[in-house]
Amino acid sequence: MITFRWFGPRDPIPLAYIRQIPAVRGIVGAIFDIPVGEPWPLDRIAPLREEVERHGMSLAVIESIPIHEDIKLGRPTRDRLIDNYCESVRNVGRAGVPVLCYNFMPVFDWTRTDLARRLDDGSTALAYDDGALAKIDLSRGTADLPGWATAYTAMELRKLLDAYRSVNENKLWDNFAYFLERVVPVAASSGVRMALHPDDPPWSIFGLPRIITDGAALERVTNIVDDPANGITFCAGSLAAEAKNDLPAIIRCLGAKGRIHFAHCRNIKRTGARSFEETAHPSELGDIDMRVVLGALHDTGFAGPIRSDHGRMIWGETGQPGYGLHDRALGAMYLHGLWEGIAGG
Repeated sequence: MITFRWFGPRDPIPLAYIRQIPAVRGIVGAIFDIPVGEPWPLDRIAPLREEVERHGMSLAVIESIPIHEDIKLGRPTRDRLIDNYCESVRNVGRAGVPVLCYNFMPVFDWTRTDLARRLDDGSTALAYDDGALAKIDLSRGTADLPGWATAYTAMELRKLLDAYRSVNENKLWDNFAYFLERVVPVAASSGVRMALHPDDPPWSIFGLPRIITDGAALERVTNIVDDPANGITFCAGSLAAEAKNDLPAIIRCLGAKGRIHFAHCRNIKRTGARSFEETAHPSELGDIDMRVVLGALHDTGFAGPIRSDHGRMIWGETGQPGYGLHDRALGAMYLHGLWEGIAGG
């Protein structure tokens, strides 16, 4: 199923427009005004699903319910917060949403250093450069970075970064395992497939540990709790930022086990060591052979939701960087055409 990210009533792109993209039948949605760590109530998730269904589509994925930093840090408050997370997962299942995409990145979610890199064709796209990241002044909090579920003041960010000084990769793995061992059984009994998103970009930033960076890490996650509900979001763009990652091999490994529950398919072009820019979706425009990626997904029996993920801003469109209508719609149709050709009808 080809899906499309929608940011709810605040999104300048209405569901009525998304419905007009011929290939799109599913929506990837979330609720954005619930404080991190608080449970998502059923009476907030169900109306979201109903609104999507009124427009002839299904709410295929919740992306995402943020994980509180106290869980990642392993603080004493984590048990209460994990209980809250489990209640959110139960309510996702009660609302009839089959997939929950989430991540375990400390402090910062996906990170870019340029939200409007001008490409040769005149469009603008998201981009990242490690050198530019080093110049970002964190004394202002998260003001100079993309907005996610949580924004931090300078003091809040300083305290959080200080707390992570005692958390190395091994400790972060331990804390993640503690989370999975409690949440996955709840997801399994609720009919929800957990789909872990890789770290984006897949390396340490600001000195913080990042552990979900390659195929071995993703496989390790699925082995921590060996249950079909414990799977991943295969994000081509995130993983391809590191040239060593063999995307088809990752798909074959995890897809054969039935552990790929969601796929983000976007293209990137590596512009240097730990530097890349996002491109239009076709293979010839970036470093990802999208036909090979979709072919591997198809060959391993993937039947879950796919979304065109980020897009460029084209044709004079303005809006949330990476999430305009036009290029993502083109990407959705490109992916649909590839899949139709690979599947043979």
